[in-house]
Amino acid sequence: MDYLEFKISCLDEFREILIAELSAIGFDSFLETEDGIDAYAEATAFDRGEFEEVIDKYLEIAQIQLSEGILPKTNWNEEWEKNYDPIAVDDLVYVRASFHTPAAGFSHEIVINPKMSFGTGHHATTFLMLRHQGEITHPGKRVLDVGSGTGILAIMAHLLGAEEVEAFDIDEWCVENGDENFELNGLATKMKLGTIREVKPEGKFDIILANINKNILLDEMHIYSELLPRDGLLLLSGFFESDIDDLNRHAADLQLSLLKSQTKDGWAALILRKE
Repeated sequence: MDYLEFKISCLDEFREILIAELSAIGFDSFLETEDGIDAYAEATAFDRGEFEEVIDKYLEIAQIQLSEGILPKTNWNEEWEKNYDPIAVDDLVYVRASFHTPAAGFSHEIVINPKMSFGTGHHATTFLMLRHQGEITHPGKRVLDVGSGTGILAIMAHLLGAEEVEAFDIDEWCVENGDENFELNGLATKMKLGTIREVKPEGKFDIILANINKNILLDEMHIYSELLPRDGLLLLSGFFESDIDDLNRHAADLQLSLLKSQTKDGWAALILRKE
């Protein structure tokens, strides 16, 4: 299966915005470069019309220049070694790849070899979700990770003491990569393939994690609410700070009340509680 490669030069402040916009239309891997980002999408799933809409939207204000190519789908560990640096979320967790040296001074460590998957902790939304996870109680809890990507949030739940963790993603490559990362971090579960409607999680979950995008969150939030018991917690991210009000209004209709919000680089994350 071939991948399309787009080398995008842009202003620094638009890197994260472009990553979010492109991930919402099917791009599933990104590398940050000196000039901008390299973005990758499966050729069979690529919608050129949607891609051109995103590029046209930011072409002038982000000073975009781009080139396009095709490459075979491969294991990209070598590319990640060139471009992926460890990250730290406060003193809570140090996220590194297997080829990095461990670091002292953190409560937890996560080893992620991301390959083609999205969610290394570098993006502001993943960073905020990890920080929020560190602020809530996990021991004895049942946790569901929606759109798990690399599995980083599921792994964090496991390290924080969750009794049971379930995770799924719509991309086969993410499922394969997530299972590898679970094994690296001692999480004895397997990632499922599909949307939440296809996977059909059973029972109640004390904590649900969903770092996706605004449209999917709005569409699926009623399902999350149904899966939460009273006082269950829903952690959301994947949207801009300007979207907080829309998410909160929809949440209120589903008996979900806001406990806390955080923002970083224009992105936002929420902790909601089921009333």
